[in-house]
Amino acid sequence: MAENNASAPNSGLQQKWWVLIAIGIGTFMSALDGSVVNTILPVLRAYFKSDVAGVEWAVVVYLLVVSSLLLTFGRLGDLRGHKGLYVLGFVIFIGASAACGLSPTVQFLVVARGVQALGAAMLFANAPAILTKSFPPSQRGQALGMQGTMTYLGLTVGPSLGGWLTQILGWRSVFYINVPVGLLALVLSVVFIEAEHPQRGTAERFDVAGALLFGVGLSALLLGLNEGHDWGWTSPAILGCLALAVVLLGAFFWLEARQPAPMLDLSLFKVQIFSAATASALLNYICLYFIVFLMPFYLIQGRNLGPAQAGLFLTAQPIVMAVVAPISGSLSDRIGSRLLSTLGMAILAAGLFLLSRLGPSSPNSLIVAGLAVAGLGTGIFVSPNNSALLGSAPRQRQGIASGILATARNVGMVLGVGFAGAILTSFTALGGDSALFSAITTGMVVAGIIALAGLVTSSVRGNTRPANH
Repeated sequence: MAENNASAPNSGLQQKWWVLIAIGIGTFMSALDGSVVNTILPVLRAYFKSDVAGVEWAVVVYLLVVSSLLLTFGRLGDLRGHKGLYVLGFVIFIGASAACGLSPTVQFLVVARGVQALGAAMLFANAPAILTKSFPPSQRGQALGMQGTMTYLGLTVGPSLGGWLTQILGWRSVFYINVPVGLLALVLSVVFIEAEHPQRGTAERFDVAGALLFGVGLSALLLGLNEGHDWGWTSPAILGCLALAVVLLGAFFWLEARQPAPMLDLSLFKVQIFSAATASALLNYICLYFIVFLMPFYLIQGRNLGPAQAGLFLTAQPIVMAVVAPISGSLSDRIGSRLLSTLGMAILAAGLFLLSRLGPSSPNSLIVAGLAVAGLGTGIFVSPNNSALLGSAPRQRQGIASGILATARNVGMVLGVGFAGAILTSFTALGGDSALFSAITTGMVVAGIIALAGLVTSSVRGNTRPANH
């Protein structure tokens, strides 16, 4: 196994650290691409002479494809080996990125983005499982902390980096940059990630029916939540999507409880650490995306800052997260995850309540302080929580656990944006000069309460000291 060979020196660095570099580059690239296109939607709309709905599908299709396939590719990784799927994911992602950059029409771009998301799902679903198997339990938190840092950085700095690339080199550069970076990560992955050889005699069968039910059901749910504030929460289309999601996801859970080899092993949720860590991760991402969605409106629309100035303020959060997450991960390897995860959610709640005090003339120091405190809380939380979630899953279920973790992230992102968007549109529809600031205050208070709920779910887990599987 990769874990046993991790100590062999290789080109001046131990092999496991080269694996971490390969995973880190791929994680940052695929996470960044999930958020970067939001920034260039106005540019794409003008270039292709399209309506808003047309170019928005370049974002929506990526979200739907990635989210609906995470469990599928995590399960396939368990059955067929994680390295093969991870490498194939890079090949697909790199090729589709080039196709996005070459897009002659908006329809072509949307299709290329869907293919790009297919590759990204393979990367997201298998990266944590590869790290967990490449590092010993005593370093699992440190490795997952660094990988979590790259995920958060990619998701958070994507808008500002995308805007800068578009301004300097044009919108196509946002996609072309993935090609050389992706090729570097692909080579590192092929060379340094250990190949796995599942035992054929005991191999379980892939749950095709479960994969279809989950993929279509989750897509319907996310589409309904993502478009609710645009299409109208009581419109037939949204109600239809949500009803379809309830039926298909209900059928999925019914099926998985009866399958001898399910795509989603529901017995994992009987482990208190696993279920608590999953719930905590979901709540953490909901809070994070309240900030990601609302703060640009506050800075640009409420304070009349330019995109570059707003982006500079917003870097306070990911910078603190990037510094703190690996440290917290290393500490969790020694003292366990419960205290650190709970402390992280408490500090995140404090940061959100601090941001709720922002008004039309708040000092810049309050903006930076609120974002930095929220980043500190998230940075302390994410690595121990991810380590606890993956460490509590059996070795043969690491792909499923990775898929669940990534699905929690994507669903939390959609819920955060959906809730924050509903609050913002509700207040701005009332009109008045203070409507935006009232929306910011209300949204951050709601997010703070959600963070307090995450504090509870983090604190109720049992023994969280890493275990070897």
